[in-house]
Amino acid sequence: MKPTLLVLAAGMGSRYGGLKQMDGVGPNGEIIMDYSIEDAIRAGFGKVVFVIRKSFADEFKKKINAEHFGGRIAVEYVYQELDCLPEGFSVPEGREKPWGTNHAILMAKDAIKEPFAVINADDFYGRDAFMVMSEYLQGLDGKKGSYCMVGYRLENTLSENGTVSRGVCEVDSEGFLKGMTERTSIGRTSNGIEYKDDDGTLHPLPGDATVSMNLFGFTPDYFEESEKLFVTFLKERGNEMKSEYYIPYAVNTFLNNGYAKMRVLKTSAQWFGVTYKEDRPMVVERLRKLHEQGEY
Repeated sequence: MKPTLLVLAAGMGSRYGGLKQMDGVGPNGEIIMDYSIEDAIRAGFGKVVFVIRKSFADEFKKKINAEHFGGRIAVEYVYQELDCLPEGFSVPEGREKPWGTNHAILMAKDAIKEPFAVINADDFYGRDAFMVMSEYLQGLDGKKGSYCMVGYRLENTLSENGTVSRGVCEVDSEGFLKGMTERTSIGRTSNGIEYKDDDGTLHPLPGDATVSMNLFGFTPDYFEESEKLFVTFLKERGNEMKSEYYIPYAVNTFLNNGYAKMRVLKTSAQWFGVTYKEDRPMVVERLRKLHEQGEY
């Protein structure tokens, strides 16, 4: 069975401004998602599901549809909205912030029944990353709790124009994930690479640390387990105005309670993305070179 690609595209890119997922950065006006879908098709994915918001659905669908990809892959859409909550829960008064990446995944529960990969809409992951992910997922049919992720070197994922958030991974000797810690405000300083904690203190991070760029692979049972965990999350933190149900939170829970194992896949691919408006020229130049080299 061919795996499915789930694209998290509901974020409006507040730091970048506007619907950055629709920004043409390739030589012929291609958007970053075009490259991810092209790489996924070549790697053997059979369907792509986009998580979007209803507020920009029409604009998105005009640009991104099955015809846009030459009819080579099936396309579906699901919607992430603040009020998409389990029975018995409601949006706290005054909350505007979305519920996070793992909430976005839950929106695709009825659209995906096979092993699937998850990516961010505005990140370039590289062809090899999709190849190793697809190969792993195609060996998971019928299994439960056998997850995976593609790991990248931290130093290859930073922006020169501001700080970033990354899931910093601890990997055991057999190549399985032991745990993942969401670090925010990571950047280069005079002391190397550091992150800032909640009270503003700086802490060092090694450049060769393995980080998650939200390229995960799951079996369909992930939806049911995540849904149950979301209820627990909402009971504990649902009234916080800025609490988010992140993928690392769910993954760590399933690893710690013994439900799942997550293989960390190695890749030769280089990640890059547009976190800030100032990152755009670098992305344009790197894509131009890939076209010149015949990659696309």
